[in-house]
Amino acid sequence: MPRGWTSPIPLRTLPPCFPDPLPSVCPRGSTGHRGMEADCDPTELSSGAGADVKDMRLEAEAVVSDVLFAVNSMRVSRSLRCADDMAYINVETREGSRYCLELTEAGLRVVGYAFDQVDDNIQTPYHETVYSLLDTLSPAYREAFGNALLQRLEALKQDGRS
Repeated sequence: MPRGWTSPIPLRTLPPCFPDPLPSVCPRGSTGHRGMEADCDPTELSSGAGADVKDMRLEAEAVVSDVLFAVNSMRVSRSLRCADDMAYINVETREGSRYCLELTEAGLRVVGYAFDQVDDNIQTPYHETVYSLLDTLSPAYREAFGNALLQRLEALKQDGRS
């Protein structure tokens, strides 16, 4: 998120008016996420989960879809446990740094400094949004996000003149 913004945009409140290069949030249950890799199949969800329980696999897929345009690579972990209450996401920033992220109801946090690696000794803070987390990890992410936002605003401005 660009510096100077005072509050992060929660994942589920992004407006749907951000087409490429800012992908909109994928609807719950959607499986066709362009350019994303995941081995957690949403069709294999446990049938006993209540409506109030978030499935972190679906949330992780939405996180990946939302910011894939602004990082080198990002995918739901293929080797770490994916469950209703927790998922792991591997991300490589544009600077080339690799992280393993943990996604829970509390938010996202760094749990490792390599793909599919969880270090129990790492005590990093939770971030409410992926935007906030990547903003702290990657200046290039911040720049890519800001540029994409400016491009979209310019396109809206041009559409308003037509």
